[in-house]
Amino acid sequence: MTPRARGLVIAIDGPAGVGKSTVGKLVAGRVGYSFVSTGKMYRALAWKALELGLDLEDDSALVGLAGTLAWEFPRGEGPEAGVSLDGRLLGSELTDERVGKASSGIARFAGVRQFMSGMQRRAGLAGGVVMEGRDIGTNVFPDAELKIYLDASPEARAVRRAEQLRAQGLEADYAQILDFIVKRDAQDSGRKNNPLTKAPDAHYLDSTSVPREKVVDAIVELFKAAAGGSAE
Repeated sequence: MTPRARGLVIAIDGPAGVGKSTVGKLVAGRVGYSFVSTGKMYRALAWKALELGLDLEDDSALVGLAGTLAWEFPRGEGPEAGVSLDGRLLGSELTDERVGKASSGIARFAGVRQFMSGMQRRAGLAGGVVMEGRDIGTNVFPDAELKIYLDASPEARAVRRAEQLRAQGLEADYAQILDFIVKRDAQDSGRKNNPLTKAPDAHYLDSTSVPREKVVDAIVELFKAAAGGSAE
């Protein structure tokens, strides 16, 4: 395999609420890479579609909208790349629960996924990136040098999400969150287009009862091995 200009591609896949973004950012910071959350791309499109009152069941209309937008992924002080649409850097817009539910719906469409996958490949082609999502190691970067499948029980993920919301001063109903996670898992793994699944060559990490720091340490060690023992 021809070496990439900036380093390796570290692909982190896994179900909703497992902590891929948090872990990915920490790993990226440790190894000096940029971090890309592909979920934010879907949320950004969902937010714009909601703003415009677009039919969220119309795949071609959603793809058409995506193609008219000026997408940018500026990197701030940390490793994570932001998402900007037509010059507007999105922040709290992407954490809205309504946007989250809408994004899970539009992510099942073939046209939307094809558009996003192409954009994601271009963003990480040169390497030196930690990219997280549902199908990074299986569809976006099947040739990624390091693939991680991060998992945790639905119950553990629901507890973490509830704690996260309460820390933000928001109400959190554990039962409702758990129900959403279970349904989202079924939707992600059962969809026709690029379903959530573990790549055959991915390293499986169960974080149900493992501290976040230990998960990060494990991925960094795998990175060092994949990079020939020398982290950048």
